Amino acid sequence: MFDLTDLPHVARVTFQVVLAAVLGGVLGFERERKGKAAGLRTHMLVALGAALFVVAPRESGMNPDQVSRIIQGLVAGIGFLGAGAIVRADHETHNRGLTTAAGIWLTAAIGMTVGLGLEALAIVCTVLALVILAVLPALERRLDRDPPT
Repeated sequence: MFDLTDLPHVARVTFQVVLAAVLGGVLGFERERKGKAAGLRTHMLVALGAALFVVAPRESGMNPDQVSRIIQGLVAGIGFLGAGAIVRADHETHNRGLTTAAGIWLTAAIGMTVGLGLEALAIVCTVLALVILAVLPALERRLDRDPPT
């Protein structure tokens, strides 16, 4: 445990990984509440993992170019996880899970953003994602019910 050298440093790193997990949990809770396959634990783990993939290299002294390559790998890798959430249904005319896949992708981006030290941006994006996931479906249903004028 010699990698965390002083109390402010321990507090900063701990805050980052905990915040990433909490923000992922907020999005995951919303998905779990709607009965989606990727819920609370999945989103928390994705955000935490993404933060760790950024925090650990920065803590080890890697330069920004090296961290950038890790982020590139993270972005590509998370796409495979999201792809697993997409299911083709209705004789290949309808896809299910696209919003879940996009949510996993966004959750990784939020964790990565926290890991980069941009906590306020991550919080704003989490709130915006909640609006998109929780408010827009009700608006879409309302628009579908209203007859065209």
